[in-house]
Amino acid sequence: MAVSERPRLMAELAVVSRRYMASYALFNQALADHLGLHPTDLQCLNLLTLEGGPVTTGRIAELTGLTTGAATRLVDRLERAGYVVRERDAGDRRLVLVAPVPEKAAEFGRVWDRLGGGWVALFDDLDDSELALFIDHMRRTTDFGAEQAARLRSGEVREVQEVGGPGRGVRGNRRGRGVVPGV
Repeated sequence: MAVSERPRLMAELAVVSRRYMASYALFNQALADHLGLHPTDLQCLNLLTLEGGPVTTGRIAELTGLTTGAATRLVDRLERAGYVVRERDAGDRRLVLVAPVPEKAAEFGRVWDRLGGGWVALFDDLDDSELALFIDHMRRTTDFGAEQAARLRSGEVREVQEVGGPGRGVRGNRRGRGVVPGV
């Protein structure tokens, strides 16, 4: 009878995912330092360039999980740094929209491309089904991370709780710090 590899693989996944998260956080800090931005401001700028047009500060709060007041201060910093501008909505002059400055967004994109150019090459040897698996994984972990960040901000994570759904059995400690692989 063959012994299941799953426990060993899950343990390895827990370690590898924590290293992955730390590596990305440190990369984000280095890139933010390079551009003279706060890491949160850098990721807000990243998200703004993906939105496809100007957005309200409320939308920025939704994207980042910040309060509207904190999102306003973030926009203030990005505006002072020359990365965004505030403009009145043409359809509703009461609304103020935040838009990336095209030249600065292009500069940001060029830096991102120079640093992340090898990223796409990491997936060259994968077939379409393997690539689809990675895309699904990234979508699921993005959603999971956003849900867990919202739980932390709301103060919901206080007692020992099971996370990850029924039967997954990943438990947090009493201080509310979840022992969750990859989180």
